Amino acid sequence: MENSVAGDLPILSLLALFRSPASILLLNLLVAAVRCDIPTTLDGPFEPVTVPFDLNLRGIAVDLPDTDPRVRRLVQGFEPEQISVSLSVSHDSVWISWITGEFQIGDNIKPLDPKAVSSLVYYGTSEDELVHEARGHSLIYNQLYPFEGLQNYTSGIIHHVQLKGLEPSTIYYYQCGDSSLEAMSDIYHFKTMPVSSPRSYPDRIAIVGDLGLTYNTTTTIHHLINNKPDLFLLIGDVTYANLYLTNGTGSDCYSCSFPETPIHETYQPRWDYWGRFMQNLVSKVPMMVVEGNHEIEQQAFNRTFVAYSSRFAFPSEESGSSSTFYYSFNAGGIHFIMLGAYIGYDKSAEQYKWLQRDLASVDRSITPWLIATWHPPWYSSYVAHYREAECMRVEMEELLYSHGVDIVFNGHVHAYERSNRVYNYSLDPCGPVHISVGDGGNREKMSVPFADEPGKCPDPSTTPDSYMGGFCATNFTSGPAKGKFCWDRQPEFSAFRESSFGHGILEVKNETWALWTWYRNQDTGNKVGDQIYIVRQLDLCPVHLQMMKPSRFMWGISS
Repeated sequence: MENSVAGDLPILSLLALFRSPASILLLNLLVAAVRCDIPTTLDGPFEPVTVPFDLNLRGIAVDLPDTDPRVRRLVQGFEPEQISVSLSVSHDSVWISWITGEFQIGDNIKPLDPKAVSSLVYYGTSEDELVHEARGHSLIYNQLYPFEGLQNYTSGIIHHVQLKGLEPSTIYYYQCGDSSLEAMSDIYHFKTMPVSSPRSYPDRIAIVGDLGLTYNTTTTIHHLINNKPDLFLLIGDVTYANLYLTNGTGSDCYSCSFPETPIHETYQPRWDYWGRFMQNLVSKVPMMVVEGNHEIEQQAFNRTFVAYSSRFAFPSEESGSSSTFYYSFNAGGIHFIMLGAYIGYDKSAEQYKWLQRDLASVDRSITPWLIATWHPPWYSSYVAHYREAECMRVEMEELLYSHGVDIVFNGHVHAYERSNRVYNYSLDPCGPVHISVGDGGNREKMSVPFADEPGKCPDPSTTPDSYMGGFCATNFTSGPAKGKFCWDRQPEFSAFRESSFGHGILEVKNETWALWTWYRNQDTGNKVGDQIYIVRQLDLCPVHLQMMKPSRFMWGISS
């Protein structure tokens, strides 16, 4: 299937003229009839499809070495490096982050003083006139081990500066650093998100999980950049620094390679290598990150997730969250909810209470699309991590469903899978489409076996993740897999699955239509691995209407 989006635009633009449910239904049917080469969720549910695994894809998941010029430190003194942009809750604000000074690793480390270097950004709408100035805060973090022989780490100085009062859909140029030390960056640029409205959306949103820093990763990022995204979502498992000992020795399988270590070590310089490699993309395209299990990185005093929480800027406070593990933001007419699977998520937990408040505050007449992300999938048919996040699903699925979440993106499983619309393991035209994109190219290689293959069903006792909580994945009580822990064929909720590295692009066209495209690393150009229009059916799912506030956009009333 080739991407032929241009042909859709005249028809899709008609949806902006008719806002009643009946009109939307008629136009949905019209578009579905015309766009016969690209399937839509209106055509579903689909019969499950499995693309056979290509054996030629094995054996190339090798990390970039520290000698690779793409991960070497190229700046001097306190000049900025690892520069990135991230969003705040709305279009009028972004965060600029960077690092100054060198990290240290060894037995005798001496942390840098964050107060020694200013956090300053000059910016404006012209490269020649950076007339605005913003100041922020800085910090360092340490990765410490209470065991002899393990090397400790202290970071360079991490800077986070928030720019405010920005215009929507506008290119801004910026330069960061400390002018008093003559330690300023080159001039970079980014484009702000469109204003939140049912008529305005980012052109392309790139989505991938489990990225790492392998030669596969470089292919993923190269293809992703060529697709020219306006926003980049990274759904957990960033660097895989915790596949290394503190002496820099790495492995594809930590648990089977380092049985003598007294604690799960991590080699923090891999974070710096990753930040340098990614700067070419994320200094221009805003990146939003949610934590994965490889970010746990336990250290002295049982501290965890320190690198993750320190290196990235999150709109947590702006979105009413007290944690870097969960937050929300708007990108045009989309409300994104980023959830944490490795922090309390049960109904008594603060995250759940925050989620209730956040969902209740969403005005679907302004942000019609509601998209949720977290790291481990609820719906996956692969052996890897099979039903591992079942406790989280039991606690949270009803809440997300009742508020009409449209799409869920996950990682964790190193392959690709797209579901039919599903709720509580049953096909449901009002349930979200779940898409697993843990196929970024990490060192642990890809997931291949399926739980429904003969002899592949995991022992239920092996499925819970000890860090995520208790055991909730029991045998199915209804449906085609009743009385079984696994299906004996590809589950009906699984519409398409393929073991391959790649990335996805989401293009929201209007308040009811969005094009999802998945690209495989082994392909070139614009060849498509999987593609579908995801259509919100307001006529069929009145829950969406109940959660939407009437507006002139929805009912066709002119201002």
